[in-house]
Formats: sequence, C-alpha cells, structure tokens
Amino acid sequence: MSAVLPTPPRSVGPATSLLSIKAWSGVFIALVAVLVVAPALNLAVPQDSALHLSDYAIGLAGKIMCYAICALAMDLIWGYTGILSLGHGVFFALGGYAMGMYLMRQIGRDGNYQSDLPDFMVFLDWKTLPWHWAASDSFAATLLLVVLVPGLLAFVFGFFAFRSRIKGVYFSIITQAMTYAAMLLFFRNETGFGGNNGFTDFKRILGHPIATPSMRMTLFVLSGVALIGFFLLSRWLVGSKFGRVLQAIRDAESRVMFTGYDPLRYKLCIWVISAVMCGIAGALYVPQVGIINPGEMSPAASIEIAIWAAVGGRGTLVGPIVGAFFVNGAKSWFTQAFPEFWLYFLGALFIAVTLFLPQGIVGLARRFKRGSKDEVKA
Repeated sequence: MSAVLPTPPRSVGPATSLLSIKAWSGVFIALVAVLVVAPALNLAVPQDSALHLSDYAIGLAGKIMCYAICALAMDLIWGYTGILSLGHGVFFALGGYAMGMYLMRQIGRDGNYQSDLPDFMVFLDWKTLPWHWAASDSFAATLLLVVLVPGLLAFVFGFFAFRSRIKGVYFSIITQAMTYAAMLLFFRNETGFGGNNGFTDFKRILGHPIATPSMRMTLFVLSGVALIGFFLLSRWLVGSKFGRVLQAIRDAESRVMFTGYDPLRYKLCIWVISAVMCGIAGALYVPQVGIINPGEMSPAASIEIAIWAAVGGRGTLVGPIVGAFFVNGAKSWFTQAFPEFWLYFLGALFIAVTLFLPQGIVGLARRFKRGSKDEVKA
C-alpha cells in the first residue's frame, strides 16, 4: 500500500511556487540594500554627511545578520518540526572556533611573542601545535570544517536522541546539557582552544588585513547574501514534500509513523541542516566581531536564539529574521542607554510575546493587515 500523509493543518498546503511576486520583490530589495546601498553609503558617502553609514552600523548589522541565520535555523526545527533546541549555540560556536583557528594561524609572527604558535600556546609553554590544528592554516580545509564539525556533532547527537524517541521538554533539557558540557570543555586550557579568553587579536584573512573598511564591507556583504540564500533554501524546504512531512511530524508524529513514514530520517536531516546553518553563521560572525570564546556556548546564548524566533513569529521564516533584528537592535540600544535594565526588558518581552503574541511580531502584523482588509470590505 502506498503511504498517505495524515490530513495536514491549514498551514500545510500543497506545493506552491518558491515565492510570490511580492515576496520576490522583497528579496530583490534586500539584495540591492546589501550589495549596493549599504556599500555606497559606507564607502562612497563622506563621513560628515547625514547619509553616511558608519562602520559601527555596518559591523552591528553584519553581526545581527549572522544571528538571523541562527534564528532561521531554529525556525526550521522548532517552528516547522516542533523540536525546541536549547543547545544551538554550540553549533554556532563550533563554526566560529573553526574560523578562529584559521585566523589565529594567519597572525603568523605578528603576535606578542613573535612565534609561529598562537600567543596563548606560547604562554602555556606549548612547543608544537596539537593534532586538531593540523589543517588550520588552510582556508579550504577551514570551510570544510565549518560545515563538517557542527554537522557531524548534530548527526551523532540527533541520531541517538531521535532513535530513543526523546522529545518535548526532555529533548530541550538534553540539548542544554550538551552545550553546557561543551562550554566547560572549551574553558579548559589543555584542549587547545584558548581557554577562558578564546581567540582574538585577528589580523588577516586570506592574506588581507581584516580591519580595513573594504574587508569589513566584504564580510557584511557575505553575511547578507548568506542570510538571503538560507532564507530561499528554507522556503524551498518547507514548501516541498519534505517540508510538509516535517509539519505533519510536528502536528501528529504518531500518525505519520502509522502511515509508513520514518520520522527519524526527517528529523535527523533537518536537525543537521539547521546545525550547519548555525556553523556557517558562526564562521561569518567571528571575523566581524574579532573574538570567539566559550561564552558563545553558554545556555543563555542558545536560549536567546529561541527567543528571537518566538518574538518574530515561529513557523513563518520571515519572523525569526525580524525577531533577531528587533531583539538585538533593542539590546544594542538598551545596553548603552540602560545597561542594568536589559535583562529585565528581555524577560518581559518574552513573557509578553508568550502571553499576548503567540504568533510573534509577524503574526501581529498579519492580524492588523486582515483587520484593515475587513474594514475596507465593510
């Protein structure tokens, strides 16, 4: 007998075109903003002009776009598959550490100790590089590690967790324990990852100075293009048969099993994809921020990723991107104007969204849009 999916909810419709004409227009505008408008306002417009886009704004926007990729990855597993992860910060950090190792090797003899070894290794009286640094001087190998390390960890962890049918709050707790254990491991000096201080003082990437305006803009553009590309990939995934099975698993996993589908393969696949997305985001984040340390693996960092998705509106793809920009933009302002109130604001925001805006900012906007249309019809 051929397998038939259970009757999907209204949100799970038949396969449609990738994007509507209106949505494609939005993607085109975003591309123009990233590829043309931002570079022109930052590099071509004089600094004393009111239209000039400062280096600080470019750096902040680039960092938030990396966060938005993580929020998008969270939406794929939480919003569309019903799996709440509180450990995605570890995948983000692993991608960042892989890129950080390459950047540390690019320093060469320009460090404080003028040694071929990174400064922290000289300080700890290490004589040679540890084995896991063997390929860190190759940019191609680094790009491979950015994808393989988070993906492999996600595959191994997800295989055993999903095969054991761990779900709900138990799965969330286990993922949080995973990222906490990884954070403690990376805090140890003998692991060769810089201990508490991590990696910093980067100077070059691909032989080019990393602190120049042109390189800063290049990293900004790469982050923007990656975010748009991952959005289109995510839209294609959730609109395909694969995505409809994921949503059916979210709504009624037992019914999906009874009709002949294996939820393990689907959940494991989207889990690995989301982990790789976070790893790539971390690799783009590190050269822009200039530091990576075990703090990026803290449980609080992973919880924030879930907050971005919830605030923006999970199950919408656009919502988590909006949530990442809204929350981190507010964080940037609050930590300067009222630093002592930032955590209170974040907690209150999450509680308010949970109680009054279960569909997030995007859901609220859609509700207002429907209301205005009803008024026009009346």
